[in-house]
Amino acid sequence: MKTIIIGAGRGRRLMPLTEDTPKCFAAVKGKRILDWILEAWRAADVADMVFVGGYQIQRIQHDYPAFRFYHNTDWQQNNILASLFCAEAEMNEPFACTYADIIYRPWVTQKLMDTPYDITLVVDTAWRARYAARTLHPEDDGEKILADGALVTRINREIAPEAAHGEYIGVAKFSQRGARLLRAHFHRACHEYNGTPFQGAASVQKAYLIQLFQEMVEQGVEIHKVDIAGGYYEIDTTQDYEIANQVW
Repeated sequence: MKTIIIGAGRGRRLMPLTEDTPKCFAAVKGKRILDWILEAWRAADVADMVFVGGYQIQRIQHDYPAFRFYHNTDWQQNNILASLFCAEAEMNEPFACTYADIIYRPWVTQKLMDTPYDITLVVDTAWRARYAARTLHPEDDGEKILADGALVTRINREIAPEAAHGEYIGVAKFSQRGARLLRAHFHRACHEYNGTPFQGAASVQKAYLIQLFQEMVEQGVEIHKVDIAGGYYEIDTTQDYEIANQVW
């Protein structure tokens, strides 16, 4: 098992912290976001790390030489989905992926690794409590999901907060079959939606990962979830950064 860390973007809402530093280098409680992520995966016995970088990739390459790196040279023009697929060469076997601007406890990855499904998303059911103080990142921005038992039935920011089962935290796991399905639907979407709107995005290249997940759900692919209640924090704005350093 390997983990692909998606960290190409600059993180403009974290300025001035990201003025000349990668977003994942921001320190929470004296430890970089990236080091919190590594700690969580090591607890699940995953040490094979892949990093998709863009902004300030050279800084990360210097400080983390054990990673395998993929460079999203067009990071200013595309989005998370395209970033992940810069590392498609790593998807011929089981893998996990994670956003690079989140922190989560080691038990989160351990719980994910214990799941038996082909595609599993980590979902925070206590997400609304975390959003209470996030005036710069309202609930409307949350990557919310609806579910039937463990099966994800919808994943979309437009889901009403009070109706949502929880929020996808940006961490997922794929079996070999799950990885094959992800790649197949990505390439189908690139072909069918070439240059046209895709699941609410201007194009596949501008899409978020959750928009491909939603497309897959609509095509009949089973995507499952594993629930957590806290143990996670997103650091998207300077306000998030300040809160995380108080409560984490």
